[in-house]
Amino acid sequence: MSVVVHAEPLLYRHAANPILTSKDWPYAINSVFNAGATLLEDGSTLLLCRVEDRRGLSHLSAARSTNGVDGWQIDPTPTLMADPEHYPEELWGIEDPRITYVPDLKQYAVVYTSYSRGGPGVSLALTKDFRSFERFGVIMSPDDKDAALLPHKVDGRWALIHRPMTALGAHIWISYSPDLRHWGSHKVMLEARRGAWWDANKIGLSSPPIQTDRGWLMLYHGVRQTPSGCLYRLGLALFDLEQPDRCLCRGDQWIFGPEAEYERRGDVNDVVFPCGNTMDADGDTINVYYGAADCAIALARTSVHSLLEWLDANGKCERRQRTQDL
Repeated sequence: MSVVVHAEPLLYRHAANPILTSKDWPYAINSVFNAGATLLEDGSTLLLCRVEDRRGLSHLSAARSTNGVDGWQIDPTPTLMADPEHYPEELWGIEDPRITYVPDLKQYAVVYTSYSRGGPGVSLALTKDFRSFERFGVIMSPDDKDAALLPHKVDGRWALIHRPMTALGAHIWISYSPDLRHWGSHKVMLEARRGAWWDANKIGLSSPPIQTDRGWLMLYHGVRQTPSGCLYRLGLALFDLEQPDRCLCRGDQWIFGPEAEYERRGDVNDVVFPCGNTMDADGDTINVYYGAADCAIALARTSVHSLLEWLDANGKCERRQRTQDL
């Protein structure tokens, strides 16, 4: 089997990294990481950050920047707090938001992990301004996480990508809904490999998929167990626009992993974990915002062109991949 090797990285770390840490926060916290991201109407960038307080519980806090790199204006108090009185599934906090702007609703869909005694579940809220939120509560029961909504309907139904833990393993699934509340038609999108692969046993969606002319471009994370703990790295796959459960291409190699000191050492070592991305005005440059070692938020840049070019050189049909893994 031939392996195409690229000397140049696909994702370039920003020189200002890490761009946000606990020292930037206007109130006392333990750490900030795993931020959803979106562009606002005025062109500025909003990050909806996971903030862990000093109890160990998380809430969501908005940070805004005109250039998406520095000069962040952070909400003086938590933007979205857990509300266990009305939503008991949020007893132990809310985590890891992913933001999708939905043109049909003229609102932003925030899909996040709600955490309670039953484990992590998937919850949904809609907002127009990141000041007030319409909460839908839990839409995927535990154990489930790593979820994002596609920006438009597929065959008349909303589509949600998520990662349930089942007897079949920790794979990426897609589910459909007529109303954002009732979900069904569950299908596996991408399976974790077996054996010694970097993405064996457990995978999950990273930032929301990027719509391209050739398909939905997905960054996903794979978790490898090592003697020193879990190692989180990123891989790449492409899915059909009209049938998003159909994988067109998947790379064998990981494309981005913990290398910098702020990624290797923190509350959880050796973690790069994107939850959000934005697209520049050129329609090609992608800004990937990721949690680094569960302690900070960092930024890496890539492009649609380079990711698709890499998949053309390194990817292969998912059906053939599954056959090889048996």
